[in-house]
Parts: sequence; C-alpha cells; structure tokens
Amino acid sequence: MNRVYNFSAGPSVMPESVLEKARDEMLDYGGSGMSVMEMSHRSAVYQDIINRAEASLREIMGIPDNYKVLFLQGGASLQFAMVPMNLMKNGKCDIVHTGAWTKRAIAEAKKFGEVNVVASSEDENFCYIPKLDKTKFSKDADYFYITTNNTIYGTRYTELPDTGDVTLVADMSSNILSEVYDVGKFGLIFAGAQKNMGSAGVTVVIIREDLIGGAGKNVPTMLDYKTHADEGSMYNTPPTFGVYICGLVYDWVKSQGGVAGIQKMNEEKAGMLYNYLDSSKLFHGTVRSEDRSLMNIPFITGNEDIDAAFIKEAKSRGIVNIKGHRSVGGMRASIYNAMPPEGVRALVDCMKDFESGKVK
Repeated sequence: MNRVYNFSAGPSVMPESVLEKARDEMLDYGGSGMSVMEMSHRSAVYQDIINRAEASLREIMGIPDNYKVLFLQGGASLQFAMVPMNLMKNGKCDIVHTGAWTKRAIAEAKKFGEVNVVASSEDENFCYIPKLDKTKFSKDADYFYITTNNTIYGTRYTELPDTGDVTLVADMSSNILSEVYDVGKFGLIFAGAQKNMGSAGVTVVIIREDLIGGAGKNVPTMLDYKTHADEGSMYNTPPTFGVYICGLVYDWVKSQGGVAGIQKMNEEKAGMLYNYLDSSKLFHGTVRSEDRSLMNIPFITGNEDIDAAFIKEAKSRGIVNIKGHRSVGGMRASIYNAMPPEGVRALVDCMKDFESGKVK
C-alpha cells in the first residue's frame, strides 16, 4: 500500500484506523451478516449505530442536554437557507463577511429578511478577521452569524464575538473538532462532515432546543429543524454509512485525548509550517499572523511558474492536493485532524529542499 500525504481541502484525509475498521466491517457489521450500507435504517442494529455516534459527539464536544444533534444531508450549503428559514422571526440577522462561504450565506439570508453585514475583510481579499464594532450590531437581530474558519483564505476566529442576548450561529465546517469550543456560547452550530468528521454526505447540526419550532408555515417539511429533531434524524432515510463513519471518527478523536488533545497536536502541526513560512525567503503566508487558521494554510512564492514547479515537485514526493484556491493562488496545505505530523514534516522538508535547490 502506497498512501500519499493528502492535503485536500475536502473531502479530506481520514484517520487510517477508521478506514481500516470500515474495511474490516464492510461485509459484516457486528455479526449482522451485512454491510451498514445494506441494513434498514429502522433496524435495531442501525439505531444503535446512530445513537452511539450522537453520544460520542456529545461527549467529545461537551454538548449540553438542552441541545439537539441532527444528522442531515444537503451539505453546509443547505444550512445557508435552513438557518434563516427557521430562525428569522423578526426578519433580520447580523453577519460578519469573511469569505466565499459567508458570501453565499448572505445571499441566501437576504431571500428571507434583512441582512446587516457588521464587518467585512473583502477589502484585502479576506486575509484577516475584521475587528468588530458593537455599535453596528442589531439589537433586534434574530441571530448573529459567523464562519469560524475560512477554508479558502486560511483565517480563523481566535476570539468569539460577544453578541449579548442575540443568538450566535456558526458555520464550523472546516474546523469542528479541531479545537475546544464552549457549545453553550452558540445557539446553532453546523458543519459538513467531509473535513474533520467523516465522509461527504453528512451535515451535522447542533441546535439549542428553544430555537426549534420557529419555522413559518410555508417552510417545507424537510427544511424544518423540528421535523428532524422530533424524529431523531430519522424522518427519512439518513446518510446511513456516512453517520457510521462519523461515529468511528468521533471514537478516534476520543482515543487521541479528545478535542483538547487534538487541538494540541493541531497547534504543533500548524506551528511547524508557520515557523518555516516566517523564516523562508521564497514562500510567504497570505494571512495576518493573529488570524491564522490551524486547518488551512495558504502560501505563495509570488510567481505562478515557481508555484507550479513546486506543486509538481511535491507531487513527485507523494504530497498531493496542495494547489491553492484560484481566488488566492499559490498553494494551500489543509492539515485537518487526521493529517499526521509526518505529513507536515514532509511538506516542510520539500519546501526547504525546493528553496535551496535540492530537488530531484
């Protein structure tokens, strides 16, 4: 087996032990004589799988009892619409604009009410998290929306905004489980699974119970959080195999010392790469140092031909999917939870050799 170091922004690298366990159980899960992909979602065997996945997530994130955990479909992109559909009662929300995904969230929210963009970092191609002026917050907003980590641009909130009595909503798609958060500070958290939680096809929503049931009568049944909360994510067929994979990943996180243990490892991995970028004369980071992501690290040389040559050299060494997003250019290393330190070390060694001219 010749596995590469996969720095893809998503779907992304998975823990090898999770892949191995899924392989071993592929044809016969738990003595059932069938694959998880084949079994009825109404069966007792599958009910145990989804129950255990939820319990594990609650444990590692410290989710309070007055929050529901929903395993949904449609990706995080569907949540751009479901959030305003369910939470907009006064018809207004505040949003901090920090990149491509908040842009889409803003566009969807505008279909259902007034959107107050309290701050934006678009003026510098989203290379920083903007400072917030509380006088620009709407006291009558139904919710205050942020994206905690910006996959494309490599920025992250190191301090959550103080929104007072206004519900804080967070898109955590690219950094959920990567660092410790107090779930009680949020009214709603959502995240696509394909970066830190599992395979593509599952979207997890963590929602405080008092926020459920506010959807208007014209909101489609499938887009009402109450529908899924009342049915334990079983209103229709859930993404069964994806939820099973999520459960395996949650158990893996526990084995790594929980989210706190994972955060320590992530800080060490990111520090390894940032330290080199700060000392390099060829490669440069694109994000203000105080707002750097632990998960997504974009960097450039300033010359597209040199960037292309480096990407080619990296691939020859089994370092793949490091080409940067077109809006930033250069390279991007997505070092999610499952990326081993050896992968980051291999990337840094490749960068050092390339800079010094020691290439194949």
